[in-house]
Amino acid sequence: MGRIILTGDRPTGKLHLGHYVGSLRRRVQLQNEGDYDRMFVFMADVQALTDNADDPEKIRQNMMEVALDYLSAGLDPEKCTIYIQSRIPELAELTTYLMNIVSVSRVQRNPTVKTEVKMRGFENNSIPLGFFCYPVSQAADIAAFKATTVPAGEDQEPMLELARELVNRFNQTYAPVLVEPNIMLPENAKARRLPGTDGKEKMSKSLGNCIFLSDDADTVWKKVKGMYTDPTHLNVSDPGHVEGNAVFTYLDAFSNDQDFADFWPDFANLDELKAAYTAGGIGDMKCKKLLNNVINRMLNPIRARRHEFEQDIPEIFNILKQGSDDARAVAAQTMDEVRAAMRIDYFEDAELIKEQAEKFRKA
Repeated sequence: MGRIILTGDRPTGKLHLGHYVGSLRRRVQLQNEGDYDRMFVFMADVQALTDNADDPEKIRQNMMEVALDYLSAGLDPEKCTIYIQSRIPELAELTTYLMNIVSVSRVQRNPTVKTEVKMRGFENNSIPLGFFCYPVSQAADIAAFKATTVPAGEDQEPMLELARELVNRFNQTYAPVLVEPNIMLPENAKARRLPGTDGKEKMSKSLGNCIFLSDDADTVWKKVKGMYTDPTHLNVSDPGHVEGNAVFTYLDAFSNDQDFADFWPDFANLDELKAAYTAGGIGDMKCKKLLNNVINRMLNPIRARRHEFEQDIPEIFNILKQGSDDARAVAAQTMDEVRAAMRIDYFEDAELIKEQAEKFRKA
């Protein structure tokens, strides 16, 4: 199939700026550049259920929120295949086969799993098995579509490492059927992991420190006003620190020289503002006003598109169904090859049928 992109999100809530800068913005660029043969974007509802099994309605309700975020951000169903994970049962089958060639200790060593377990407060004896095994499921998601490239944040690198291991192990054990994937990190290194508005390491829906793509202008300003800056910058005249300052991390991720020309012409670019802030004499509120203007300029067209898509929700369901049908056809083809490699394609193997017939005829 050539060069294939695959990426997705858990539908546990609306998408936020962390999703956008970490992956979604790049997906839209890649889709429009047309340098890849095919792009698959999915809503990982099966994965979301691994730690929300007692609240499936949460996943059900947020499915449309994520679909609207995808479309309003610029993903085009004519250029990429948007589908729902649970509608592709072949993924569960491949997950089962991959589980047979990986050890429990290997999954336990995954630092992303350790972080996620800690964040959710799971104890060793209360980790749901589905959640523990989701790195294997994620590898199956990638391998079933023979994805060559996975746009993701740097926190997903351990997952891609395991996926590559499983692909190689499968190919060595059975036959060279699956394709080894590579991660595509955000181009802006400083935006690879956007912190929360409270300055915590990661923006997260569960921590309540997000700016959502669907937030209106007033909500964005309220959140920006309350953002974590530099706790030592008590007076305007004090020298400020940009490292660890969430406002400047966001400006790194989203601002450009045109923003300064339009919103703060005293400075030609972000480097000049940083120099002035660290020297002293620049107030945090002025920096926050700049950031607010930058974010809202970026979100305005996304909000407008979302409003249009919200007027025809049945059509969004049709897009998801068609995408899921198309994706399943691709995954089914891969699974035909997987079963043949594993020699469990009993009904399709004419040689096996002939051999068994002769064997028992002689008996």
